[in-house]
Amino acid sequence: MKSIKNIIKRYYTKSLDIDKNLTVYDLFQWKKVDVFLKDYKSNTVIVDMKDLEFPVDYSQNACDIIASKYFKKAMVPNEVGYENSMRMVVHRIVNFWCEALKDEGVISTDEEFKILYDELAYCFLNQMYAPNSPQWFNTGLKLSYGIAGESQDNFYYDEKLGKVVKSEDGYSRTQASACFILSIEDKLLGAHSISEQYVTETKLFKGGSGTGTNYGSLRAKGELLSGGGVSSGVMSFLKGFDRNAGAIKSGGTTRRAAKMVCLDVDHPEIMDFIQWKAKEEDKVRALGKMGYDATFEGEAYETVSGQNGNNSIRLSDEFMNKVDNLEIHPNETLTLKGRVDSKIDKEVKVQELWDLFNTSAWQCADPAPQFDDTFNAWHTCPAGEDGLYGAKHNRINCTNPCGEYAFLDDTSCNLASINIYKFYDVKNKSLDLEGYIHLVSLVQLALEASIHWGQFPTEDIARKTYLFRTTGLGIANLASLLMVMGHPYDSEEARAISAALIGSMTAASYTTSALMAKALSPFEKYEINKEYMLAVIRNHGRVAGAVNTPYENMHYKPLEVDHEILSKSNLGNLSNTLKKLWLEAIEYGEKYGYRNAQVSVIAPTGTISFAMDCGATSIEPYFSHFIYKKLSGGGFMTIVNPVIEAALENLGYTEEEIKDIVEYILRKETVTENGFEYEKIIDGKIEGAPHLKEEHLPVFDTANKCGSGKRYIKPMGHVLMMSAITPLISGAISKTVNLPKNATIDDFKKVVLTSWKLGVKGISLYRDGCKASQPLNTTLNDDTKVALEDLTYNQLLEKAKNLQNKTMVSTREKLHGIRFGTTHPAQIEDVKIYTTVNRNEHGEISEIYMTTDREGTIITGLLNSLSKSISVMLQYHVPASDIAKMLRGQKYEPYGFVQKHPYIKNVSSISDLISKIIDIELGDFSRCQVKPDNYESITSRARTLIAENEISSSMEESTPIKGERIYSEVCSHCSSTRLVKNGTCKVCQDCGTTTGCS
Repeated sequence: MKSIKNIIKRYYTKSLDIDKNLTVYDLFQWKKVDVFLKDYKSNTVIVDMKDLEFPVDYSQNACDIIASKYFKKAMVPNEVGYENSMRMVVHRIVNFWCEALKDEGVISTDEEFKILYDELAYCFLNQMYAPNSPQWFNTGLKLSYGIAGESQDNFYYDEKLGKVVKSEDGYSRTQASACFILSIEDKLLGAHSISEQYVTETKLFKGGSGTGTNYGSLRAKGELLSGGGVSSGVMSFLKGFDRNAGAIKSGGTTRRAAKMVCLDVDHPEIMDFIQWKAKEEDKVRALGKMGYDATFEGEAYETVSGQNGNNSIRLSDEFMNKVDNLEIHPNETLTLKGRVDSKIDKEVKVQELWDLFNTSAWQCADPAPQFDDTFNAWHTCPAGEDGLYGAKHNRINCTNPCGEYAFLDDTSCNLASINIYKFYDVKNKSLDLEGYIHLVSLVQLALEASIHWGQFPTEDIARKTYLFRTTGLGIANLASLLMVMGHPYDSEEARAISAALIGSMTAASYTTSALMAKALSPFEKYEINKEYMLAVIRNHGRVAGAVNTPYENMHYKPLEVDHEILSKSNLGNLSNTLKKLWLEAIEYGEKYGYRNAQVSVIAPTGTISFAMDCGATSIEPYFSHFIYKKLSGGGFMTIVNPVIEAALENLGYTEEEIKDIVEYILRKETVTENGFEYEKIIDGKIEGAPHLKEEHLPVFDTANKCGSGKRYIKPMGHVLMMSAITPLISGAISKTVNLPKNATIDDFKKVVLTSWKLGVKGISLYRDGCKASQPLNTTLNDDTKVALEDLTYNQLLEKAKNLQNKTMVSTREKLHGIRFGTTHPAQIEDVKIYTTVNRNEHGEISEIYMTTDREGTIITGLLNSLSKSISVMLQYHVPASDIAKMLRGQKYEPYGFVQKHPYIKNVSSISDLISKIIDIELGDFSRCQVKPDNYESITSRARTLIAENEISSSMEESTPIKGERIYSEVCSHCSSTRLVKNGTCKVCQDCGTTTGCS
């Protein structure tokens, strides 16, 4: 039988047993690097450090990020007073882990200590793994440098005393956790109360950590209070918590605090919660048009609420099953339940709630779905710490801000990720499975060490982290491995290989955890959760193909690993390895229990992926075919993603063919940006490259379209990858599905519903252009066409001045006799509107009439007036497209979801509806949520008709916007505009700063 001694062995450092005079640091060649980083906006220097020491293989970008983010900058007892070598950072962290494991009893001899130290240090320096950011910040400062620091009101569980005690100082122990989930109770004062939430969150934000809370326990607006009166409602407190997060910032920097805000789907205020951010985005747009700064850090966003958190709804299976049956039962309802007062219970139509949820997500990317019953189907500890199985406080109610850590309230998790591409031998086309599994076990020991000698921001988190000891190991750079192997990201092969590799990681982690339990003991609350945890482990084994018995306590059948595909891959014995590892994890767990209640997550790995020189973060696909390589003297050099060349070689292309393909991708022009001059890619697409075979194009598909290329990974490709991996990890996956600008609300519905059916736990959707802080045009040239509704107040004034001196004379041409036209039916809320568009003998739109079923009402009179006004404008030859622009985006009631119209599904007002109808009549369906099957032919016919009658101005192709373009959301650390989506958050490609908690 295995023991911990079997895990602690030399694999990468065998040469140190041969030559006793060498240290692990002698296995690397070193270089001296200068690190210079400035704030692009203020042009002030952030970091200017000379003669820093790094292994020679580190890129300048990795050196910049590690030095600026992670080197201790003061009180270090050396000649310069700060950390100036990567070996110093690795030593203080790895030495701390080994000392903690020695103290805990996991390792017992000096030889085991040395082997474990050397192996962890080697793999760390070789960029094969990296812990999450708090480890780099805090771990080992007292042990290595004598830096104690102030207590910071942290706590830890003293096993000898059997209770939580306050930490004596800041760094004898490590605050290594990035992920926290907090509870809240429905009371104003006391432990876990609303008022205490402010204090706890403030403490966590101050330390740079993120929090997640489900606020579903709080009373809704109008519910009775025990002392008389009624509650102000959950939304009033959410707005207060949001303001607190915005005021504190994160880690004392300019970065906004990371916060996950969850609400149950049956909460009475769920409709207001769903629309919260969408309505605030409308305000931002309106303020932007009035001239206020609408950048993410500007006055417009500062004015509105809800901007400091990721909003999610906990969707139950009860609700999702009703959604799935809406075609059969369109009148299904859901009961919204008062938390203490049943008098406010009310029935809402599932269709209405479902439409509202997806419309809001389509409008502003919030809220996101979290599938409550799917999370809890994989819950290893549903009996919690008190043995009350299934009690609300013992369920998984929320996640951390990025969405990957999901466990009991008032717990924490420290993370690490393995650079999977490091284990692939490009030359031999083989994967070092043994080395990969070896490192998985070692890193799990390190994560356990961070719990044993850890400290935590609250007494409850300190206690429950000790009781359950959750860890979160994941992977990074998966896209590099898949591309170089020649597998498209959206393919059965990619999904099978990814699931097998990540499943092997989780299995090896649980085996290591069981061996620690054998040497020490299982986690404190293992026994009361034993039967549930073992059932979950066996279910993992069934997904992996190691167990053939029926699933236990599962309400759906997860996607299982395709071993037929694995057997055809050239990854050694991956299929048998996966099965063997899960059989071991089950066997050892049944005998010894587990030291850790959870072991794996898929975190976004933003900053640490750059520290490891990964080509891609987490399990995300590539963003584009090229990268900007940072130069030591400043500036950038544009190079093709190096994995592309390796992939082309693997696919059989010659050296000359590869050169031609790379040159095709890297067609450049020289530009100056952020004070640096560099060559910028003109297009960047790979489609049309010489020599490249059509069947190989999918291998190089990226998350977004590259340049003028048409190819990209479809949304369902992301969903399928998540569904393949999810049942083989303990937690969840931090990932966003990017949808194009023209994605419809129905597209969102399909992604969410399919995700639930396939067993994805949680997912975030983002439609390009849905945020008001998207790219804006800042200069107006004479030849620039800018939509009227996109002009700010000052720009409109300028345009009006330019028009003042122009004399515009036109003659009205009324229609006579019988007209021909089209009628568009639509229903907004309960108002039915019929819009008839008539044309003259030349085919020009010359009349628009609107009627409604509301006879004798104000709305009827207003529609009549609007009809006459628009018709007169048309007959005076005002272009229909200009009228559409004028009406587009106006906001007033009724607005929202549109019924009865085949192409228009959402409008902001009746004016907006008319605008879209005019667009359709002009052959432009780009602003419709649904496009007709014969879209191209319809557009073509409309353009032909207009061209024949010489009114082409109404259908002019939109001119590309010229002038300086800026991305209004900039990095809070260095003001760079090179922010990219990274899971549910963003990461800066220049300095590595993330908007999340890792």
